[in-house]
Amino acid sequence: MIAMPLARRTFSGVTDSTPICQPVRQSIKELLLPLFVHVGTCSQSLTADSAGSWRTDEGSYWMPRITFRGAGETGDPYIRLAVFAGIHGDEPAGVAALVDFLHFMEANPFLFRAYRIHIYPLCNPTGFEDGTRHSRTGKDLNREFWRGSLEPEVGVLERELLQHRFHGIIALHSDDTSDGLYGFVRGHTLTEHLLKPALAAAEAALPVNCASVIDGFHAVEGIIRTGYEGILSAPPGASPEPFEVVLETPHSASSDLQRRAFVLALTEIIREYRRLMSYAANI
Repeated sequence: MIAMPLARRTFSGVTDSTPICQPVRQSIKELLLPLFVHVGTCSQSLTADSAGSWRTDEGSYWMPRITFRGAGETGDPYIRLAVFAGIHGDEPAGVAALVDFLHFMEANPFLFRAYRIHIYPLCNPTGFEDGTRHSRTGKDLNREFWRGSLEPEVGVLERELLQHRFHGIIALHSDDTSDGLYGFVRGHTLTEHLLKPALAAAEAALPVNCASVIDGFHAVEGIIRTGYEGILSAPPGASPEPFEVVLETPHSASSDLQRRAFVLALTEIIREYRRLMSYAANI
């Protein structure tokens, strides 16, 4: 069941009395309210709540969190994954893709059995409202993690990462300098074995960027093994070490194709991770 009274929850710090001279903002309410209402009234496998909230000069904001519980995950151990989108506010395809993915999981629960998957579809609410990469404080939130940041969005997500000790972390992004799919791998050594089939599956929607240099980093078949500091990631020294994947779609592609590519890639990562864990358990 839903964990908060959505009808009374403020989705944005902007009120109906906002002067018409203010910049037009994208509506968080229009994006998430239908999903949360569905979760609260119809869903057996999804719950929705807030991972945390904070106040700004313009009002209150909160971090939406939707949790999927697959068949057979009530026992221990079950596989804990986290998927994040919208850390850059001008990359809405990942946000919409996670809404699609939640409906897909609900319709195909057998594919996600034994998983508990935490979905954070909108990690930068003010940036999403404004259509900007940065939050309204001017910070690139994806350079702030594990650096003692005072940004409230970062603090909420760091607490989630510390508390839940996820087995895997996946972040969705769109790149306006790339003409194809690619991804970053970090963490556990098996991570590359997850990303490669994920990119192959997502090619049903969009091509893979096979350039030798992508976003300034050396790449092989769309896979980058290094990256920026301060990105959303597992806590330093996390044990056991989770796999960490960043999926990037070309920003210039249509939103529908980006969303489809993300769902295909996520589904393949989850399918392949279970297969690898089953294989390891039998060694």
